[in-house]
Amino acid sequence: MEKKSVHQFTGIIPARYASSRFPGKPIVMIGNRTMVQRVYEQAMKSIDNVYVATDDHRIYDVVIKFGGKAVMTSPEHMTGTDRCAEAADKIAELTGEETEVVINIQGDEPFIKPGQIDLLKSCFSDSNVKIATLIRKTVPGEDIFNPNQPKVILDSEDNAIYFSRTAIPYIRDADLSTWSENHVFYKHIGLYAYRMETLKQITKLKRSQLEIAENLEQNRWIENGIKIKTAVTEWESIGVDTPDDLKKVILLFDHFI
Repeated sequence: MEKKSVHQFTGIIPARYASSRFPGKPIVMIGNRTMVQRVYEQAMKSIDNVYVATDDHRIYDVVIKFGGKAVMTSPEHMTGTDRCAEAADKIAELTGEETEVVINIQGDEPFIKPGQIDLLKSCFSDSNVKIATLIRKTVPGEDIFNPNQPKVILDSEDNAIYFSRTAIPYIRDADLSTWSENHVFYKHIGLYAYRMETLKQITKLKRSQLEIAENLEQNRWIENGIKIKTAVTEWESIGVDTPDDLKKVILLFDHFI
């Protein structure tokens, strides 16, 4: 029997068309390339096996046209993690190739640093790590109260204890305006990597109460006893959630690419 090819890492970029705040954003232009192509090319600087996982033929066709790899997935997925899991299964079925670790790369971050992906990959030198993600230390005076920027607290081994949209921990006997000066807070950078067997496991878990309360799926994994290893990056992610975000990214374009 022919031995199957195994990739240590496979990058998957979930990219759906029907975003409520910005429909079609993966194929908007930034300079002379679509956003999804810019994400793809940045990811390829760190991983040699990258796919776009989409639910729309318009995105699929764009990826194939620029020479990338893509797979079609269901439009019913609630999260990028679920889309990654289906895509990973389809890639294995279509190519006969397997992967040890799947890296979930946000499709709306055209300036993602290859070094961030490298840092995430390095977590898996420890065979006990099942899931890993990136975080960033805040600086004094930084806004830590924006609910669109989740925060995280850690245990002594840099595993995540809990993710929240509020600032955690609560700093007792200190004015809110001084919290960021009295404690090091960590913001979550939404880049994940999962061992393949763990990815399959977490997509079968029922939504949990803490996940529903915060609308953060990673709390479901923690509630079910799955550790999430964190690594600290110095770089902030620059995501595109709205047309206004796109305008800002285009203004920054010359400084990043």
